Amino acid sequence: MSIKFKLKGLECPNCAAKIEARIQALDGIADAKLNLMTQSLTLCPCPECESVDFLPAIKDIVHAMEPDVDVMHDTGNDEKTQAHTHAHDDDSRRMLILLLIGGVLGCISGILFYGNTGFQTLGIAGFVITWLILGYPVLFKAIRTLIHGQFFDENFLMSIATIGALCIQEYPEAAAVMFLYQLGEFLQGKAISKSKKSIESLLDIRPDMAWTERGGQWVEVPAGEIAVGEHILVKPGGRVPLDGIVIQGNSRLDMRALTGESVPKSVHEGDSIHSGSINQETSLTIEVTKSFSESTASKLIDLVQNASARKSVTESFITRFARYYTPIVVLLAVLTAIILPTAFGFAWSEGLRRSLILLVISCPCALVISIPLTYFGGIGSASRNGILIKGSNYLDLLSRLETIVFDKTGTLTRGTFEVTHCAPAPGISEEDLLNAASLAETESQHPIARSIMKRNPCSEQPDKFEEMAGLGTHATYKGSDYYAGNARLMQSLNISIVPESHIGTHVYAARDGRYLGCITISDELKPDSASAIRALREHGIKRMSILTGDTEEIARSIAKELGVDDYRAELMPHQKLEQFENISQNTKTAYIGDGINDAPVLAESDVGIAMGALGSDAAIEAADIVLMSDAPSQIPDAISIARRTRQIVIQNIVFALTIKFVLIILGAFGIIDIWLAIFGDVGVMLLASLNAMRMLRYTP
Repeated sequence: MSIKFKLKGLECPNCAAKIEARIQALDGIADAKLNLMTQSLTLCPCPECESVDFLPAIKDIVHAMEPDVDVMHDTGNDEKTQAHTHAHDDDSRRMLILLLIGGVLGCISGILFYGNTGFQTLGIAGFVITWLILGYPVLFKAIRTLIHGQFFDENFLMSIATIGALCIQEYPEAAAVMFLYQLGEFLQGKAISKSKKSIESLLDIRPDMAWTERGGQWVEVPAGEIAVGEHILVKPGGRVPLDGIVIQGNSRLDMRALTGESVPKSVHEGDSIHSGSINQETSLTIEVTKSFSESTASKLIDLVQNASARKSVTESFITRFARYYTPIVVLLAVLTAIILPTAFGFAWSEGLRRSLILLVISCPCALVISIPLTYFGGIGSASRNGILIKGSNYLDLLSRLETIVFDKTGTLTRGTFEVTHCAPAPGISEEDLLNAASLAETESQHPIARSIMKRNPCSEQPDKFEEMAGLGTHATYKGSDYYAGNARLMQSLNISIVPESHIGTHVYAARDGRYLGCITISDELKPDSASAIRALREHGIKRMSILTGDTEEIARSIAKELGVDDYRAELMPHQKLEQFENISQNTKTAYIGDGINDAPVLAESDVGIAMGALGSDAAIEAADIVLMSDAPSQIPDAISIARRTRQIVIQNIVFALTIKFVLIILGAFGIIDIWLAIFGDVGVMLLASLNAMRMLRYTP
């Protein structure tokens, strides 16, 4: 069981990381994940504490660091969210006005008065007033957090740094530091806000209202109030609010938001339709098959929003790094203030000045905000291309793949089988062979069984039906036993068969122990399978394999045609897992299958990727990454997004740490002033954030 809370007004990434760590340490909490982008907190309490009200404890922790943040249970109330958005916009406008006033006043004080001997006092007063105008929100927060024992809060550190500058009569520096700090906070808030809006627009695929038939008339009601079985009307240009089946009308659907595919899909009466699609042509009447919360669009939105709960190793490292970085730099600042005057004979004011420089560099915001933002952008970019990645940890793993193992049917091939050849046994007609096979397969939902039924529909209902995994089917009808399956099934029944030379899947049929013949069924390769394999080679994937229950001949033919390294054929379900374990030793391996049938191997792999999962709840649950269309070409796209994300993450880490360490060294040796240190610190944060935001627009 999980409990969700909203943290309205939480904007500071550094504080968010500290809040998450302290909540995770609470008694009775098994896990806690804080999503800064959605300002949400998800708690997983221990089983014995599921009835405990954690809200008061969470409020205490949050308000100790962010007194103005509102903490409440997540009720999904959009009106409150919109009200908070307006309040945040008002805060931004107020801060912009303060920055303009402070900037103008500081410039006037510096240019007109401070350098003029006769008006220097007036210049000093101007700088102090500038510092107060810009600094009072920082000072106020610093006092409130200090009361709660937060000595390493950035507001407290910035207050100490600027008060110290005033004490050693560095008035311009005190005003400049506060101005640049507030400017950085303002721009950081804007960057986070822009990222949120980008993600919100990406997830705006589920209309909250729908037209439904009530009392013989079409009325617009909240989509959440519509029950399964009711009828809804989707007008041209409207977005489908709920999953269902078309019962009236023919049209074309834009499914780009779901699959990333730009070509519209034609739908007719009897076709399934998914929420999130846009109706392009004529009105459609749809019978609802899933409730609002269980609809495709709702599940996709939930997956993307909660993806940040599964953090990458890099994110976890940065969180731990930030926890120790600030205290270490603060300790270094204290030592600088003491050791320089006592050991090297510097003036106390000079030791204090250098220590203040280190204080303003002690905030790790550049890393704490840019790294999660990059991963969030990568997950958003993937979602826009019809690829659902359930966490940044899977993005990391995807970027380091060395081996890929494919299921064959439905993954590399279309999975739509057709009977291409019949070879009846001597004395048996083709009609008799097809009748026996279709009777044996009549209750099976396997694609091969469906292809036989499509060729030769069976009207009889067997008295008994049995499906034997990895072998075939058995049906009893009017006292006779009918079998249809592979060669292993016939061998287990001690029935001799005539081997078939036609390439395809061979289904052997028997009745009451007598061999009736063989039906050959063929499955086509998907049109982009070969190009996907070539693209994966170009991405540096070292090894690719196919695991299939199909015959050796078919597996060899497909592996050769696609250029796959090796294959394992005629595998039972449990043998697939054994073969995968052998292949995946000592290498980062992904398994790509078409859903729940491959669930054991998907779970065992470093990265489990489900193909063609649109509308398939089983595939979405089983895999770590979900490709919404049937196109294998999405696999290299996913790897491209993952590697680009990791590239930007590494760029930001190297850039931010290099600049930070350079500033620390320059500050310790007194080469830079306080205002230049904060300018560099704010600049690093902004550049790293802007670099991270490139992922939101990235298209492979």
